[in-house]
Amino acid sequence: MALGTVTAPHELRFDTGRICLDLLATAHPEERLGSVDVLSAWITGSGLVPAGTPLTHADGAWPVAFRELRGHLARLVHGRPAPGGAAYDLALTRVNETARAAPPAPRAVPGDDGALVRRLEEPPGRAALLAAIARDAVDLLTDPLARACLRQCEGDNCPIVYLDTSRGRRRRWCSSEVCGNRERVARHRRRAAALTRA
Repeated sequence: MALGTVTAPHELRFDTGRICLDLLATAHPEERLGSVDVLSAWITGSGLVPAGTPLTHADGAWPVAFRELRGHLARLVHGRPAPGGAAYDLALTRVNETARAAPPAPRAVPGDDGALVRRLEEPPGRAALLAAIARDAVDLLTDPLARACLRQCEGDNCPIVYLDTSRGRRRRWCSSEVCGNRERVARHRRRAAALTRA
């Protein structure tokens, strides 16, 4: 699947610019992390693990834990800290606690062609993968330059937040192929309707 093209609810996207934001995108347009198989595909597709890393030890508790972290991340990304904001404070505490675990340990090994490739020391546990996402969120939320590049998609009813690293910071949509295309089609229809009324 090409990045940024979504034609069915089960397809996954990796076009937000950060792993933690890609996790947030799994809730739109509907729940995408409903099974271990889809979560395993997301873990590999997001780059948390190299392709071919076995995740056969993942069980039904994994999607629940990833969705829980996603809920905390959503409060931090969409919310603003406010004195006494219990939900925000709880989310911040949980993300910080999750980030404390050691992320998967990578190593460089010779590939089939002799070039170095990334592998993991051992199949990663759930806590290690969640820690990698939480650390990405901590890095994002504590970096003023990165935070300044956070944008919410201007697409109709699209809640996806992405990192705008485009030239001139002019990116308007989470994906030009998805929301951008919808906007262009809607604009064309409005112009056509205006011409028929004239």
